[in-house]
Amino acid sequence: MDRIDRQILTILLADGRATYQDLGRRVRLSANTVADRVRRLRADGIVRGYRAEVDLAALGRGMELLSDIRLREGTDRTAFETRLHDVPQVVAAMRLTGDYDYQLRVACADAREFETVVDRLKADLGVREARSRLLLHEVPLGPDRLLSP
Repeated sequence: MDRIDRQILTILLADGRATYQDLGRRVRLSANTVADRVRRLRADGIVRGYRAEVDLAALGRGMELLSDIRLREGTDRTAFETRLHDVPQVVAAMRLTGDYDYQLRVACADAREFETVVDRLKADLGVREARSRLLLHEVPLGPDRLLSP
């Protein structure tokens, strides 16, 4: 991966809908050359997909929390991860090392909905303990920082 590939990735991270012509104009290459580079980045597994960024507050889910989760002894991790898909308020899950097994990012309308989510995690998904914190705001650092040489 060279400097131009890094420039293309930086642009795509900011605007995943940028056209090949727009990318080419910004990195001073033809649209066809840029298309070839993007196809190679996808084939190499560097670009895995494109996502929409959604304002959760606009969807009525403005209360975001980070919950450190400890599973009950004997809980099947694969089953836990599969069942998380059935809890729409959980918008991200990361398996961890250390004192807790997972960190969940949860988006709810209010505290009552969050309480319902925690109760469900404990009753149905094998959660023993949940330590949660309210997310005040996210500092937008972005993965493009990793592209600097």
